[in-house]
Amino acid sequence: QVQLVESGGGFVQPGGSLRLSCAASERASGINRMAWYRQAPGHQRESVAILVNGGNKTYADSVKGRFAISRDNAKKTVYLDMDNLKPEDSAVYYCNVQGITAMGNTFRSWGQGIQVSVSS
Repeated sequence: QVQLVESGGGFVQPGGSLRLSCAASERASGINRMAWYRQAPGHQRESVAILVNGGNKTYADSVKGRFAISRDNAKKTVYLDMDNLKPEDSAVYYCNVQGITAMGNTFRSWGQGIQVSVSS
């Protein structure tokens, strides 16, 4: 299965910014859909941002205007740029990528999860 490795989390003060990265392993050939989810303690996992290969992007209302999802095809990496972070953004963030491998197999993989903590 294609593996996803997330990086870029950490602690930040309210109003700060972070970039999360999610890199797919080299066996990934074509990526059709990528998304970021988050889950805070006591809360259900929620979709934060979705990017499909046609270029359409959707965002949760809570992050619209502050977060941006993007991809680097050469690096097989999806990013989540987070601006003006709020304490309620604190959560474990997971990337999810769907596509095909070089062998023609479909895949759907999750990142390991990375903590984002927004606090004064």
